[in-house]
Amino acid sequence: METILDKIVARKKEEVVLAKKNTPESQLLDLIRVMPPRASFYEALVRAQGIGVIAEIKKASPSAGIMRESFCPVSIATEYQQSGVDCISVLTDEHYFHGSLQDLSLVSQAVQTPLLRKEFVVDYRQLLEAKAFGASAILFIAEVLLGDDLKYLVGEAKSLGLEPLVELYDRVNLPRVLDSGTRIVGINNRDLRTFVTNLDHTLNLMNDIPKDFLVVSESGICNRADVERLKNAGARAILVGEAFMRSGDITSTLKTLKGVE
Repeated sequence: METILDKIVARKKEEVVLAKKNTPESQLLDLIRVMPPRASFYEALVRAQGIGVIAEIKKASPSAGIMRESFCPVSIATEYQQSGVDCISVLTDEHYFHGSLQDLSLVSQAVQTPLLRKEFVVDYRQLLEAKAFGASAILFIAEVLLGDDLKYLVGEAKSLGLEPLVELYDRVNLPRVLDSGTRIVGINNRDLRTFVTNLDHTLNLMNDIPKDFLVVSESGICNRADVERLKNAGARAILVGEAFMRSGDITSTLKTLKGVE
C-alpha cells in the first residue's frame, strides 16, 4: 500500500526533473560563488544555552492542514531571530507543505541566524539549490535515501559547505545514519508514512546513539514538560514547528520551551 511518504518522494523526483530543465546547474553555481558565508548551524546548536532550538517556518502539513493563515516567512524569521532562537528551519516543499525555495531566499536575506533547508532530498541538485538560496544546513531522511545514497549525499553536502542533519525514524537505519559522515542526528517522532507522532520515540533510540553525536528531537514537542523529558534523555536540540506556527506570541512560546521566565 502506498504511504504518504511514498507519494511525497515520487512527486519530489518529478519536481527535480522539471527543475533541472528550467534552471541549469551552471546558474546555481554562479549564485553559490557570490553567496556570502553564513554562520555555522552546528556551532549555534553547540553554543545554545540549555537545549538548542531550531524553529521552523511552515505554513501547512498533510496531517495538520493550514497552521498559520497570515503567513509571511520574513516576518516570522525576523521574530524568531529577535526572540533568540538558535537556528531556523525553512520548509521548502510546495505541494504538501506550502513552502518554496523563494521562502528560503527571502529569509536568508532578512536574518543572520543559521538556516536549515527542510526538504525531501532525493538528488544532488537540491543541495545546490540549498546553498545557492542561503541555507547553512540541509536535512536528509534515512527512510528516503536508501543504500549508499545517504552517505554519498552527506559527503557532497559537506563539500559544498552545508551542514548535514540526518534524520531517521526506523531503528534499522541507525547504523547507516551513524556511518554517513554526519555529526547531527535527528530523531523524528513522527512516522512520515502515517504521520502518527509519539514523543517516546526519541527516548527509545537515544541510548543507541554515541555521545559524540549531537541529537535533535523533531516533531510533537508542545510544552516545557516535553522539552525536559527530551533534555534529560540526552537530546541536545529540538526542532519545533507547529507550536510556534500556532502561537500568537513566538517570544513567549520560546521562553516557555526554554524554561526562561
